Amino acid sequence: MERYLPEGCLWNTTGNTASLKSVASLQESCREGKILEGRVILCDSEHNLIVDLISMKGIIPKPEGAIGIQDGSTKDIALISRVNKVVCFRIQRFDRGLDGEPVAILSRRQVQEECMDRYVKKLHPGDIIPVRVTHLEPFGAFVDIGCGIPSLIPIDAISVSRISHPRDRFYPGQKIRAIVRQIEPGGRVSLSHKELLGSWEENAALFSPGETVAGVIRSSESYGVFIELTPNLAGLAEPRDDVLPGQHASVFIKSLIPEKMKVKLILVDAFDASYPIQPFRYFVQGGHLSHWRYSPSACSKQIETVFEDRQDGETDT
Repeated sequence: MERYLPEGCLWNTTGNTASLKSVASLQESCREGKILEGRVILCDSEHNLIVDLISMKGIIPKPEGAIGIQDGSTKDIALISRVNKVVCFRIQRFDRGLDGEPVAILSRRQVQEECMDRYVKKLHPGDIIPVRVTHLEPFGAFVDIGCGIPSLIPIDAISVSRISHPRDRFYPGQKIRAIVRQIEPGGRVSLSHKELLGSWEENAALFSPGETVAGVIRSSESYGVFIELTPNLAGLAEPRDDVLPGQHASVFIKSLIPEKMKVKLILVDAFDASYPIQPFRYFVQGGHLSHWRYSPSACSKQIETVFEDRQDGETDT
């Protein structure tokens, strides 16, 4: 469903740029019912959104700004927060502004409703979809699943390795993949991310005992220091009182123990650094998962996710 991608994905494409280049191309896009994208430059006192269409001004009237604005189920902050951001829309008609200049009357709501009906409502638990990170809160990452429709990846569903805040993994505007965890009452989509980052064995296969590798300190406890090697693999080193969560580290791998799902490490050095967030290694790129098991078959503790249409599809045994 490429036409229902998250907002911003069309913005710099050749087709979108061509559609905005002239009044004639805008009129043609209106006739064809094309979904376009443009940057919001103003939210006026009545909460109408003003969009820069390059060749003329566009107006998204408040009721057309988003699903739920008209009935109050979506708050006005959803419109205010669009300023200086790219939004999707369909041109409804052309009119004259108060200054007599031509303006295009746009609807974002119409595109979102179509996206809901033709894409979102057809999703099932286990479907893998492209999303775009919109903003981060301590409890999770909000993402755009298509045409500005929001969803949440809770912090505990971002990765197996625990993090203190979603910004340890994501940044606003980042394009990632997510998996549909469940469809909640009312059609809201609940997402997860960790299942795409591989099992214990898949991640452990990237390392060998005797190697010294890069890591990130995630917590320092009285019994040891937890060090992340990948988002879905962490190990334990001897206790140290001179390290802090978030520091980068160099670590020596002593052993990998599948039957106990453990990685034994020696912390060589820990230091402060501001390295950019690296692209994710997705072990599953797309399609559908009905079941995911993190733990090795030889391990007595089984951690798995079953994707099916019920309230909670995750088991940890």
